[in-house]
Amino acid sequence: MDITQTEAYNEMVAAQRAQRDADYAEYEAAGRIWGLVPRERITKIKFDRVSKEIIDGFLSMEDMTTTVSDVLDGYGIDGAIPGSYLKPLKPGSKICGSAVTIRNSPVRKTATQGSHDHDFIAMSTRDIYYISEPGDVLVSDFGGNLEVSNMGGQSCTVAKACGLAGNIVNGCCRDASSIMESDYPVFSCGVTQITGKYRMECVEMNGPVTLCGKLVEPGDLMLADDSGVCIVPPELAADVLEESLKIAAAEERMRKLIESKAPISELRPLFRSRYK
Repeated sequence: MDITQTEAYNEMVAAQRAQRDADYAEYEAAGRIWGLVPRERITKIKFDRVSKEIIDGFLSMEDMTTTVSDVLDGYGIDGAIPGSYLKPLKPGSKICGSAVTIRNSPVRKTATQGSHDHDFIAMSTRDIYYISEPGDVLVSDFGGNLEVSNMGGQSCTVAKACGLAGNIVNGCCRDASSIMESDYPVFSCGVTQITGKYRMECVEMNGPVTLCGKLVEPGDLMLADDSGVCIVPPELAADVLEESLKIAAAEERMRKLIESKAPISELRPLFRSRYK
């Protein structure tokens, strides 16, 4: 990066921080800042979301992520995560919405010592919920940790009250029974009973995170169902939906022909035609 590029980058970062500070002041005045996460750890607050019409279009599809995964292949985008890595806590759950993000890291001190010292509990999802918009999807990244909880039932209660569409956790959740009882959609790498308190802290909100090795940016369209999770860049959402609906219609036509015992001569021209 030459001097000119460095100066341009620094100006961009400075402008982003200034906008963040202005948005923070606005949200604080509106009572939407919880205040556990320092302002400096919030990368952005306001950003564009994918329209409700597009989201509803994806949700209308039966095999949503299966079809979208095929379309992403056509765009050369590595944005599909199988259900073997990210499972719905409650089978049959379905999510579609714009991503808001939290990135967490482990703390060095043991949890027992942290509790004894009455350390500040530096993990918080409430901050992100109150600056989010209804229909958003929280993507919480704790590096795929399978031992301690990245969120629990109380966190999901706040999320549901704030109107979020669901949570996707690169790690574990706990309070599985109460979350399922609330009917709030959560996808995670696993479940645990061990608290994340004194074991982790939020280091960034609404910045880039990884989800099972895939990049997620705030505003990305997140789709999740029993088959897995898909990440769609927002600028491609409308085109991906259009292609996905065409594929779904073609698949439905083929299914009906098969069920009606149509002759092979009628089926063969349609077989895998979308891959040609």
